[in-house]
Amino acid sequence: MAVCARLCGVGQSRRCRRRQRQNQQGQDSDSEVDMDEEEGERIVGKMKAETSACPLDDTTNAPGPVAADVNKRPGSSGTPNPQSLLQLPPELLVHIFSSLPGTALPNLALVCKKFRQILNTETIWRRRCKEEFGMTEDLRKVEVAGVSSRELYVKLLHPYRHVLGLWQPDIGPYGGLLNVVVDGLFIIGWMYLPPHDPRVEDPMRRRPLFRIHMWESSKAVVECMYGHKGPHKGDIQTVKKDEFSTKCNQTDYHRMPGGRQEEFRTWLEEEWGRTLEEIFHEHMQELILMKFIYTSQYDNCLTYRRIYLPPHLPSDLLRPGLFKGTYGSHGLEIVMLSFHGPRAKGTKLTGDPNVPAGQLTLDVDLRRPLELPDLESQQSMEELSRLVLGVHEQVQREAQEPPPQGAEGGAEPEERAGPASGVEAAPACSTPEPRPFVLPLGVMARNEVYPRTCKMCFYGTGLIAGHGFTSPERTPGLFVLFDDDRFGFIWLELKSFSLYSRLTDRLPYAQAPSLENFEDMLRSMQSWTS
Repeated sequence: MAVCARLCGVGQSRRCRRRQRQNQQGQDSDSEVDMDEEEGERIVGKMKAETSACPLDDTTNAPGPVAADVNKRPGSSGTPNPQSLLQLPPELLVHIFSSLPGTALPNLALVCKKFRQILNTETIWRRRCKEEFGMTEDLRKVEVAGVSSRELYVKLLHPYRHVLGLWQPDIGPYGGLLNVVVDGLFIIGWMYLPPHDPRVEDPMRRRPLFRIHMWESSKAVVECMYGHKGPHKGDIQTVKKDEFSTKCNQTDYHRMPGGRQEEFRTWLEEEWGRTLEEIFHEHMQELILMKFIYTSQYDNCLTYRRIYLPPHLPSDLLRPGLFKGTYGSHGLEIVMLSFHGPRAKGTKLTGDPNVPAGQLTLDVDLRRPLELPDLESQQSMEELSRLVLGVHEQVQREAQEPPPQGAEGGAEPEERAGPASGVEAAPACSTPEPRPFVLPLGVMARNEVYPRTCKMCFYGTGLIAGHGFTSPERTPGLFVLFDDDRFGFIWLELKSFSLYSRLTDRLPYAQAPSLENFEDMLRSMQSWTS
């Protein structure tokens, strides 16, 4: 503020301070006036006539850093060799102010009346809405409808900026993925749902849970979008940093005339794309009914915790991100693939009663690649088990070995691991030619349509557990890299195959501030459901 005051010539000048006191009485009424483009131009025109009358700071004898580059040009209303910001042409001030972050503009408006009037120009706020929140709409049309760009920024976008991004709802073991974005003139919370089982390569489905807007009011309005009766009253509360809660104030909008049976049939068709009669597996019916009973009790009154997309390094085996994966009777689930030195980790964003959301479903050792045999031998489960279990036994032996002399506190087994028998000693970042691939006979796959060539294979472990996450254990398996957007995992003990396909939706506001923030988030996710 002191720097702005000196640049403007209102710091030590008695005359400027007197002028500020005279204008202070009209400050409150002027600050609430929103100017459209034409009114902003009238302000600029008026200020052109006043610019030459503005006295200089008596203590200022040299042009400032900004004014030094601005000389009198044809068509410019500024004075030759201006010595303060107040002497710059108003149109240039509009351009300068438009480049500043919106959070700095309120303090700038306190400097003097001239700045406060210029900051009522819609051009400034229109640019802030577009650059800070990615709005692509023609905001002039919104201004004609009665909502200024300044109001849109001050009353909607800026106050609710903390809810933008990716979030995981606290729905017990099931979790979820919420993406809050600026969508048109709304802030909308989209719940992302996997495709219907087993179509893992289909696009994600979206369902709006809430929206925030000021379309019909002078202030931001929160509406619940859950149910089938249209938007209704809702509320959003910030619990703490990186956490917020939603509340529906009219839960009767969630009810259906046919009662719970109709609600269940509708939910089943949306969730699974079929009726209960079409699901013949009794255990699968129990799991589906259990999920409906558990999730429907929340009535969209949920707590959300922020999650980040994994950072990407050039050395990564493939681009990390979110993937849809097949999990047997539990259907499709969302997994986050991230890289941590010599390891790749798959963390569940959605889960099930056996292995809940937030748990490490896959742990792949990139220092232990496996060379697959010929196509005929690949069809033998015994041959695959021999290769994978051979590496698994070596890992267990190394875990029991004492740490090397001179190592403080010991070293992680994977950090000391070298190539084992049957292991192809190739760097993880290499991209070899695709080779034929086929699943062994007897391995169950939800989707028979899987890639028939792969790039590389690695030893890894998968997490399995009983109902209620009882007796969890890591079981050996084979990680198969098909291409940049698909990978698979063969669970030896379960004799099943999971296929994963990349989620390609655009997810703004989701990048981790740092690697440390991402690592902290992963640890927190596991503690939520442990």
